[in-house]
Amino acid sequence: MRIRSTAALAALSLLLAAPLASAADKPTDPQIAHIAYTAGVIDVEAAKLAISKSKNKDVVAFAEDMVRDHEAVNTQALDLVKKLNVTPEDNDTSRALTKAAADERAKLEKLDGAAFDKAYVDNEVAYHKQVNGALESLLIPSASNADLKALLETGLKIFQGHQQHAEHVAATVK
Repeated sequence: MRIRSTAALAALSLLLAAPLASAADKPTDPQIAHIAYTAGVIDVEAAKLAISKSKNKDVVAFAEDMVRDHEAVNTQALDLVKKLNVTPEDNDTSRALTKAAADERAKLEKLDGAAFDKAYVDNEVAYHKQVNGALESLLIPSASNADLKALLETGLKIFQGHQQHAEHVAATVK
């Protein structure tokens, strides 16, 4: 099972890295807004699955934090795009993130108990590393609107905390 989880993480990382690398020609603010919102929705959906499937109190508490925090950031993002009168623009990165998340969800839905907990938390570590890297190296530097940039920077701080929390939970899940 450990080899399968590692392979799944490696595949997810490759799927996420490819669209972000191809978007290196500086995404627009509407594309950035869509990517960031999509990433948040994906994590909320994964967390809700964990809340429904896990019996591990640490995993459930972590997942509840993910729902609360990502929904709050996405609400702020929606408020900002309304204020700026910007329509988020679907793009290859958002679509690739959504496909990778659907594939991962299908794998997670087949697991139960400790196997589910481990796969979910390991995925959360990998996912937050990938999203945080994209925020730091591509999305924040590419954002031209100061309010959007500030929201992304705030999100990065929150999501770096999520990564650390996920790493801590991963160390306790067998």
